[in-house]
Amino acid sequence: MNEKILLFIPGYNCENQITRVLNQIDSEISKYIDEIIMVNNISSDKTEERVIEFIKQNSQIPLKLLRNTENYGLGGSHKVAFNYAINNNFNYVIVLHGDDQGNIQDLLPVLKNEVYKKYDCCLGARFAKGAKLNGYSKFRTFGNRVYNILFSLVVRKRIYDLGSGLNMYNVNMLKNRFYTKFPDKLTFNYCMILASNYYKHNISFFPISWREDDQVSNVKMFSQAINVLGMLFGYFTKRGNFITSELRENPKAEYTAKVICEGRTSDGE
Repeated sequence: MNEKILLFIPGYNCENQITRVLNQIDSEISKYIDEIIMVNNISSDKTEERVIEFIKQNSQIPLKLLRNTENYGLGGSHKVAFNYAINNNFNYVIVLHGDDQGNIQDLLPVLKNEVYKKYDCCLGARFAKGAKLNGYSKFRTFGNRVYNILFSLVVRKRIYDLGSGLNMYNVNMLKNRFYTKFPDKLTFNYCMILASNYYKHNISFFPISWREDDQVSNVKMFSQAINVLGMLFGYFTKRGNFITSELRENPKAEYTAKVICEGRTSDGE
């Protein structure tokens, strides 16, 4: 039985980058992908128009543009995509951020060698051996490395990245939707790391290339640093009670998105 793989591209105000990201999906990558969803998180720029243009010019690609019902945040967009993968019987979901900082080509060795079959999730790591950073400040590099060490101490496993823009998940690990109460913000991935420890998911890290040039960061470093420390302390002291607690500022009953445009369907119709 062949695996059914979904590629999920979250995006918010990335009109200058999204076409470059979509162009990363070449013939070699396409061999492994059954469907692509670009989830637009209510962008206020021309992100959506750029995706529609791409679909019209590349109608042979099984690409579907979804628009969130409201601005859910990056974590909320993940929930839309994870739920989509579960509801549509995908076996794996790949996450590639729409701001063109990561490169999906870095995932090819994982796909070609079928490494992903051995793990619940394969996570791209900007700070693993063999990774390449371009335009990333020394200050942010240092900060990330410190937090990687802190998380490693708490989960008792070497953590090489807390949340890059290129990851791959086995949908089986997502089916109980443990992620629903996680923050809808950028800290969603931090909770995913802690949850993988609590639920004993088998995770692996692979080196990626990462660059910053014309991207606009949505990270408020100081406030996020404080929030992450609080999150780590909460898990360290409460473990399961923390992971299963309500961690959203504004809990939602559901996360929905509307299909705006699509190329060919995943079954070739």
